[in-house]
Amino acid sequence: MEMMLSGNEALARGMYEFGGEFASAYPGTPSTEILETIGRFFKDDIYAEWAINEKVALENAVGASYGGARSLAAMKHVGVNVAADPLMTLSYTGVGAGLIIVSADDPSLHSSQNEQDNRCYGKFASIPVLEPSDSQEAKDFVKYAFEISEEFDTPVLLRLTTRISHSKGLVTIGERETVEHGGFERNITKYVMVPGHAIKRHRIVIERLERLAAYADATELNRIEWNGKKVGIITGSVAYQYAREAMPGASILKLGLGYPLPMKKIREFAAEVGRLLVVEELEGFYEEQIAAAGIPVEGKKFFSNYLELNVDRVREGLVEAGVLSAEHLPASRERAEVLPRPPVLCPGCPHRGMMVALRKQKVFTTGDIGCYTLGALPPLEQIDTTLCMGASIGHAFGIEKAGKTEKKTVALLGDSTFLHSGITSLASVVYNRGTTTTIIVDNRITAMTGGQFNPANERTLMGEETKAIDLEKLCRALGVEHVRKVDPYDLAGTEAVLAEEIARNEPSVIITTRPCMLFPKKVKGVAFHVVADSCIACGACFKVGCPAISASEETNDKGRPKSKIDPAVCTGCSICAQVCPADAIVPPGE
Repeated sequence: MEMMLSGNEALARGMYEFGGEFASAYPGTPSTEILETIGRFFKDDIYAEWAINEKVALENAVGASYGGARSLAAMKHVGVNVAADPLMTLSYTGVGAGLIIVSADDPSLHSSQNEQDNRCYGKFASIPVLEPSDSQEAKDFVKYAFEISEEFDTPVLLRLTTRISHSKGLVTIGERETVEHGGFERNITKYVMVPGHAIKRHRIVIERLERLAAYADATELNRIEWNGKKVGIITGSVAYQYAREAMPGASILKLGLGYPLPMKKIREFAAEVGRLLVVEELEGFYEEQIAAAGIPVEGKKFFSNYLELNVDRVREGLVEAGVLSAEHLPASRERAEVLPRPPVLCPGCPHRGMMVALRKQKVFTTGDIGCYTLGALPPLEQIDTTLCMGASIGHAFGIEKAGKTEKKTVALLGDSTFLHSGITSLASVVYNRGTTTTIIVDNRITAMTGGQFNPANERTLMGEETKAIDLEKLCRALGVEHVRKVDPYDLAGTEAVLAEEIARNEPSVIITTRPCMLFPKKVKGVAFHVVADSCIACGACFKVGCPAISASEETNDKGRPKSKIDPAVCTGCSICAQVCPADAIVPPGE
């Protein structure tokens, strides 16, 4: 039987079919659907959970592996940075049952703050990297990954990219196979990485890498597809699909095991072809290693390390390389003019009220990773920094301690992000006698990635009731004496609390109390409307950046447009009515 599955869904299916028993993740595009699929369809056979962050997800999966369960930790590419601490030493301890670390990379930064190439982590940690090129391989490579992990006593990095994670293809479905493993077995020299043990384990890692290199030359994961020998292309992941379509007459060495490279096979392939090219997305990962081995090869000078590749970009590179004639370039196409639609906060989003209130305080706002990052865009323009998960509190503290900025600075981050990486920063502020005001915009969900639960919610990924973390009590336990809650739909009340806490010469925390307007169910209140005769066309309501408000055809005596509200979009949050100086925005019936 075949099913149409995305790469993420296929990988989840692979966990089921090939005996996976434990899966942990922190949600992050483009990896989120892996755990959602497991939790939805396979929870009777595979335990699935949202961890508080990627480091914890990996550590939990490592424990399950040590304990004898085939395990997986999934995350987006920047999540591996968070998990890098246990990862680098995990390479030394090895595993119990098979262990997969999924890195879902995001070339072109569709939903990320950078476009790092996580194949480099495989080389850095001396662990194998598998790179599926379609949904079928996303499922099948789970089996290879578990087998390699168990044969070589190593975690395996299974690297997806956005195009693999989210595109769909036919996948052959099989039955579940299980492999028996015992429970945890005491082995102090293997699992306790004190220096005296680690120095011996590093030797084992080096020897393991040599055996993996030999495996890379022998495995069917790396295969040659012979065609004409004038040009040979080495490629992997989704770039394989592009290269095959762009130049079907070339011979191809397809790499499914992208690290360590099959150098013997590459030498044999290079000796048979007239010219050797590498087509790979982002970094010149293969090319640099092949060139370092003394094999003449070309690649990145024709195929940029900037943004995603596609068939047209690969064709252009092949033409530039002189191995494809210009007639193969795509004919110029007239592009349809599409009205630009910059991302905005949803109508009724509770973050909007906080942004509007902050603007009145005339403060800098260090932001974080979440929907509220959209507050950096016009017309709100209230977020001044965004670096990585949990960085907002440290940024605000650092600016304060630098002492060179007269304007006050506050930190703003979401509930899930605070739990992910903000707790330690807040504790550091208290310990180091900072006075930072931290705003936790608690919308009761991990909204940006599609509405996943987090430890501040009462449900787990598998739908079980659980004990939710009380954010107010947590902040007080960290030593913050001044913790306030505000309703961000109440602008006057929010502004008053902000003014008091920003002026305070001690650390403080403000927690908002409105849920996301999309999750767990869509908020839809009664729509407000504009009384045209009262509207003075001042534009104050436009500055809240609500998609429900737009310019009407009516104008004032100076020709400035009055506003109107789309009742199908308005949620009745009333933020616009509160900023209107003419009281022209009113609820129904007024």
